[in-house]
Amino acid sequence: MATRRKSVRTQAATKNRSSNSGRRRPAAESNPEFERYCRATFDPRAAFGKPEALKGMRVLSCSQYILGPSCAAYLGELGAEVIKIEAPRRGEPMRHSTPGNEAFLYPLSRWVPGSGTGLGFFGANFNEYFISLDFHRPEARELMCRLAAKADVVVENFRPGTFDRWGIGYRQLREINPRLIYMWLGGFGGWGPGRVRASYDILGQAQGGAFSITGQPEEAGGAPSKHTIWLADYWGGMMGALQVLTALYWRDNVSGEGTFLEYSQVHGVTRQLEYSLPLYGREGVIRERWGNWDTELCVHGIIKCGRPSYPRSDNPQEEEEGYILVSAYEDVDFGMLCRAVGHAQLARLYKTHDIRVRPESQKEIYAALEAWAKDKTKEQVARILDQAGIIVQPVWNAKEVANHPHWQQRGSIFWLDDPTYGDVLSQGPAYKMSATPPRVKWAFKPVGADNEFIYSKLCGLSKAEMEKLEAEEVI
Repeated sequence: MATRRKSVRTQAATKNRSSNSGRRRPAAESNPEFERYCRATFDPRAAFGKPEALKGMRVLSCSQYILGPSCAAYLGELGAEVIKIEAPRRGEPMRHSTPGNEAFLYPLSRWVPGSGTGLGFFGANFNEYFISLDFHRPEARELMCRLAAKADVVVENFRPGTFDRWGIGYRQLREINPRLIYMWLGGFGGWGPGRVRASYDILGQAQGGAFSITGQPEEAGGAPSKHTIWLADYWGGMMGALQVLTALYWRDNVSGEGTFLEYSQVHGVTRQLEYSLPLYGREGVIRERWGNWDTELCVHGIIKCGRPSYPRSDNPQEEEEGYILVSAYEDVDFGMLCRAVGHAQLARLYKTHDIRVRPESQKEIYAALEAWAKDKTKEQVARILDQAGIIVQPVWNAKEVANHPHWQQRGSIFWLDDPTYGDVLSQGPAYKMSATPPRVKWAFKPVGADNEFIYSKLCGLSKAEMEKLEAEEVI
C-alpha cells in the first residue's frame, strides 16, 4: 500500500516519543495528594455554588439540527442566557428526525400535546430558553430585531444569505446593535464555488475527506465508513463556540464592536486530516483506509475477542463478541506483549517499530493477537495484558460507559432531574474549571415553553399581544 511508505524519520520520531510513552507508571509514582486536591477542586456537587463564566451574556440561537445548536449549547453550559428560536408548534426538524419511532420525551408543545421530542434532539440544546417565531412573517422579523437589540450573540445555520435576504442578517442587525457578534455556521461558507449547497454532517465528512480514510481497506473487502455519531457537527459547534469566545474578548477588551463570524463544516473536517494533505503534497501519496489499526503506530489498534461479555444475556446487542484496544508500539512494550500472548518469536521477527508498522507486518501481528484472543472475552484479555503491563481498553458500549464509576464520580454521566421531563440519563460537559465550572441545568423544553417569559421581558409584549401573535402563528 502506498500509504504505508515510511522513512528513517518515522522511527526517529517514534524513539523521541519514548520519554512521553503511554506506558503505565509504577504505583510508587502516583500522587494521592494531588488526586485529593483535584477531587475537591473539581467536585461536580459544588458546581452550582460557584459563579458562571458567561453569566450576563445573551445568545439568540436561530439554529437547527446539531451544528448550530451545539455551538449555542456549549455557551449555555458556561452560563450564557441562550434563547432557542424555533418554528411555532412543531419546532425545528431535529425534534422529529431521530431516533426513528423509538423513545420520545413528552410533550412536544402545548399545541401538539400528543407528540414528543426524539432523543436525537438531546445533547445539543442544554440550558436554553425556548421560544417560537416564524421568520417568514414580517411581524416575526420585527420581533427578531427587537431581540437582537438586547443580545450579545446570534448563532444561526440557515443557508448562507437567508437571514440577510430576510433583513435580519449581520449587515442589518449591526445597525441596530453595533456590539452584536454574529456566528454563522454552515457547510461551505458564505462565498466560493460551493456556497449554495446545503450540508449535513455526513456530507461534510464526505467532501472534507474524512470518510476516505475511515473504514476497512479495499483489499479486506471494506469500504468507506460513516461515523454513527455526528462528529463533524459537535466538533464544529465547539469550534464555533471558540470563535464566539474570541470575538467576545476582542469586543470587550479591544474594539468595543461586534463582528461577523463564519464556520465551514467542510473546512472543519479537512482541518482534522492530520498528515494526509502534507503527505499528498510532498509525495503524491493518497492516504487510504486502514481499518481498526493505525497507520503510524504498531501495535496500536483494536482486535476482536472470540467470546461475548454477556453470554447469557437476552439482549441480542450483548451477544456479539467483544473488542479491545491494545497499545504496545514501543519496542520494549511489544516484546512484553508477545511474551504475554505466547508469541515471543514475533518480537524477534519484528524488532523495530519501522518494521512492525509495515502493512504486511501488521497483518501477521494482528492475526496472531486475534487468534490468541479467540477463546477469551474482552475482560479476560484486559486482565491478562494489564497484568503484563500493556495498555489495553475494552471497547465499551453505552451501558458499560453509563455504569462505570469513573464517569459517575466525575459528573460526566449523571441522572438529570429535568424540570419538564423528569429523570433523564445525561452526559455532562467534558471539561472542568475550578472557579467557574460548566453545568447542565435542564435538558431542553417543549416548543415555545418560554414565550411569555422572554417576549414580555425583552420585547415588552402584553399577554393579549402574545395571544394574538400565537393565534396568527407568528409565534
